[in-house]
Amino acid sequence: MGKDSRRLYGRALSVLAGGVNSSVRAEPSPYPFFVEKGDGGEIVDVDGNRYTDYVMGYGPLLLGHDLPERVAGAVQSEVARGPMYGAPTEVEVELAEFVAEHVGSVETLRFVNSGTEATVSAVRLARGVTGRDKVVVMQGGYHGAQESTLVEGDAESPEPSTKGVPSSFARETLPVPFNDEGTVERVFEEHGDEIACVLVEPVLGNNGVVHPVEGYHETLRSLCDEHGALLVFDEVITGFRVGGLGCAQSVVGVEPDLTTFGKIVGGGFPVGAIGGSAELVESFTPSGDVFQAGTFSGHPVTMSAGLETLRYAKDEDVYSHVNSLADELRAGMTDVLEDYAPEYTVVGVDSVFKTVFTRETPESLEGACVSGCEQRADCPRYGTCPKDAGDIDDAETERWKRLYWNGMLDEGVFLTPNGFESQFVCYAHDDEDIDETVAAYERVVSSV
Repeated sequence: MGKDSRRLYGRALSVLAGGVNSSVRAEPSPYPFFVEKGDGGEIVDVDGNRYTDYVMGYGPLLLGHDLPERVAGAVQSEVARGPMYGAPTEVEVELAEFVAEHVGSVETLRFVNSGTEATVSAVRLARGVTGRDKVVVMQGGYHGAQESTLVEGDAESPEPSTKGVPSSFARETLPVPFNDEGTVERVFEEHGDEIACVLVEPVLGNNGVVHPVEGYHETLRSLCDEHGALLVFDEVITGFRVGGLGCAQSVVGVEPDLTTFGKIVGGGFPVGAIGGSAELVESFTPSGDVFQAGTFSGHPVTMSAGLETLRYAKDEDVYSHVNSLADELRAGMTDVLEDYAPEYTVVGVDSVFKTVFTRETPESLEGACVSGCEQRADCPRYGTCPKDAGDIDDAETERWKRLYWNGMLDEGVFLTPNGFESQFVCYAHDDEDIDETVAAYERVVSSV
């Protein structure tokens, strides 16, 4: 950080709420750095400082900041034709066909403009087709800035998690702990005929990176089937990053009724989507009676960027590259923790990673997961690794934020600025980036 970032933040405070357009961007204190440009797997701030970037726009940039020529060309060609039309274009059909071809649960889609809009629309659709109002969500899960999920507490006493959300909205939301089969079973016993859907990330991605324990999603699938509710997978973070083109649902082995997408499916441009069976998704207007519309939905520039990004990922074996680098990174981080902080837990899957500053050390680390927590019942960490958002909250999140994050930034490594949100490896990263990051990680962890 430097004087130019400080100057820009001063200007921003005069005209933007809190000086930013998304709350998390206000970090670090006392002022954030302002980015001038991206460069491959790095970003450069307005003061000329370079950082290895693992935020990747909070997930959308699978390929990194420099778009391959064919992707950039597709975007530029679309822009040259015109900004947008308020009428259908072929490219939105092509992107829908690509997603439907590769994601097993998806036959039909509706494109929108953000992950939040996707989950809002999915919840409305579930309520519309079931005629029910209640929604089961995971405590600490994040499904965008929507009234139905900005709720805290438990199923007995849900409350709004922010001012501006009416208590009447919260009463229709039933928060349960992730990976707790007993609690969700009891909630269905009490409210089964009132529940429209269960909204869940296949892997918690916005509150640590928490894998499902064996059988958890199968339990959700069974309960929804038994009680006539819909199972909705929020794959805004995991979609086209975990599980490759098949998304995380192909890894957990459970097929949802609806899936929400965002981030990568737009190739770095604003996007969201709801996908599922034709029978369900056709319930949106104009073919059905659940209203949904948007001026910028299916924006041709976004559709082109998303389509060419996914085609490139398929043709160039992008997933093997990013996943192997992330495995290498998580393994290196795990080795460092054995020496300096064996109580901490490395988590992640495919190209997603995080260190959670958990507080308990197993008696032995023999046979432990070597490249991120997998929720293996035979792992010595199984009793201490995070199982839900509450376990993440109980970690040393202030140490992570105040010491570790700033220490890594001083080393030239840009991470998401709290102990909750995920980090990402991109196609532009290489082995040298990983080696340098692990070395920086050791210097910082050994001192915090």
